[in-house]
Parts: sequence; C-alpha cells; structure tokens
Amino acid sequence: QVQLVESGGGLVQAGGSLRLSCATSGRTFSTNAMGWFRQAPGKEREFVAAISWSGSSTDYADSVKGRFTISRDNAKNTVYLQMNSLKPEDTAVYYCAASPRRYGRTAINEYDFWGQGTQVTVSS
Repeated sequence: QVQLVESGGGLVQAGGSLRLSCATSGRTFSTNAMGWFRQAPGKEREFVAAISWSGSSTDYADSVKGRFTISRDNAKNTVYLQMNSLKPEDTAVYYCAASPRRYGRTAINEYDFWGQGTQVTVSS
C-alpha cells in the first residue's frame, strides 16, 4: 500500500509563497511520476502540476505556469510544490498523487494513490 502525506499548507496573503511537500512510502518512489491536484469549494478537482520519474520532465496547468514549480528528491521519497505569487483563486485543498507510470499525465484517473490533502488559503 502506498502512503502519501502532504504538508506545508496554510494561510498566506496574496503575492506570498508557500512550499508544499509530499512524503511517500510503500512503493519505489524513484520509478514513478507524481502529480499535484487541487480542489476548491464547489469545484471539481483539477490538475496543477506533474513530474516524471527522474524529474527531467514537468507539466503545469496554464493557470499556474510561471508561478508554481514542481520538483522531487528521490533520495528522500518526497515531491514538492513551490508556489509563488499566490492569488486568492489559488485557494483550495491541494492533493499529492502517485502514478503507476514513469511520466505524469493531467487526468485524475491516471493516478492510483492519493494523499489526504492540505489546505491552502490565500487572502486578498
């Protein structure tokens, strides 16, 4: 069983930064792509960013390009999401997800394990 535990969420003012972390266990981390998704109140869960097994390939939603950076440390079995220039519309619960593939996809059903989520609130 794969376990993913997110941390780093919180309350921040618009224009500020947060760094989310996702620690994983239970599967060989370094051979699988990872992704971040988010879900705002009353909205569907949406793709934010993905990173390939080696970290050489990344993908971002248009809404976060240039502001968010996904990275991973395979030695620590951890994936990160650095979020800069945060906006009120970034407010959501952020979820880490593990893919059975080497390269990440944007679709939710491409990921087979999920964390419990961490709340990010951006005030205006």
